[in-house]
Amino acid sequence: MSVNQHSMTVPNTRLILPQGKRRSTRLARALRAIWRDTSALWREFRVPILTFLLVTLVGGFLYGELYYAARGVRIPLIDRPYIMLQLMILETPEEAPPEWFLVAFWYALPPIAIFIIGRGAVDFVRLFFNRVERRDAWREAVASTYRNHVIVFGAGHVGLRVVKLLAQMGLEVVVIDNSPDPGVEETLSALNVPLIVADGRLPTTLEKAGLRTADSFVACTGNDHVNLEAVMKARDMNPQVRIVARMWDDQFARQIERFMNVQAVMSSSDLSAPAFAGAAVGIEITQTLRVCGVDYSMIRLKVTPGSFLDGAEVGKLQTENQMDIVLHAAGETVAVQPSRQTVVQAGDTLVIFARHDQILSVVARNRP
Repeated sequence: MSVNQHSMTVPNTRLILPQGKRRSTRLARALRAIWRDTSALWREFRVPILTFLLVTLVGGFLYGELYYAARGVRIPLIDRPYIMLQLMILETPEEAPPEWFLVAFWYALPPIAIFIIGRGAVDFVRLFFNRVERRDAWREAVASTYRNHVIVFGAGHVGLRVVKLLAQMGLEVVVIDNSPDPGVEETLSALNVPLIVADGRLPTTLEKAGLRTADSFVACTGNDHVNLEAVMKARDMNPQVRIVARMWDDQFARQIERFMNVQAVMSSSDLSAPAFAGAAVGIEITQTLRVCGVDYSMIRLKVTPGSFLDGAEVGKLQTENQMDIVLHAAGETVAVQPSRQTVVQAGDTLVIFARHDQILSVVARNRP
């Protein structure tokens, strides 16, 4: 397709990094997540598990020694825990012994079994092998293994696109959303991105997402006040984390960037205004970049017959107008960083980078 064929669509904004941070191998990550998840399970169920082990092993050993002392018959060590299990479930291994100290085991073990079951030892085994049932806890365990990652708060249309781009760049991402739309979980699962279903304004949620070890925090819900609350919590918990916030109100955005040490605040009006203005005059203009307090922009335009661009050399245009012509297209021929001797003709397509005020001047002077 010819480059000078313009379609008046809103230009795409792309973020390109030379190389994303290297991801840990999936196996190593899975092992760490399993360890953390199992540790959490152990902390929750350690009392019934320890009780069960104590009764079956220590109690079984003691029962066998007392049995030998009373009857002179030694019960094999391997059989003693099984006898304890039989007594717990009221399955008598033999007739009740006459010795009171052995009968005591027969009456004590069933209540102990009820205690163990009541405290959840069976649940521990079931949940250990069925982590899908504990999906939220498993995601939190996976998120806890991340370091120098990006946390995205809000998995709406904007947030989901941000996550996809970050994942394509090889970055590790954790998503927070208290009410994800249908299909979001499946999309994030395909990207191997853990989703924490909770309120991103709460410190406990940010802890689960690993904010203290995160590289960046992106607040991109559709509510300015929710984003502001999340930004305040994130900055308080991690003064070094890079924060990017989405705001509808551009004035509100500038205030947040100034007073809350937020590295970037994206205002919807600021992002869309250049695209609409460019479309109105037949050009495509990127979002303005600020470097050392000066705004720079890049545009694509078609040279108008009789304008100051028509018939001029690239080198002269760059020198006299303090701009850089990074691409020149004439018909099917495209040149990136064209020669200074290249002559620009009406109908050619140029991609120009310069200070924003100079860009506006170029656009005005290219008009008929």
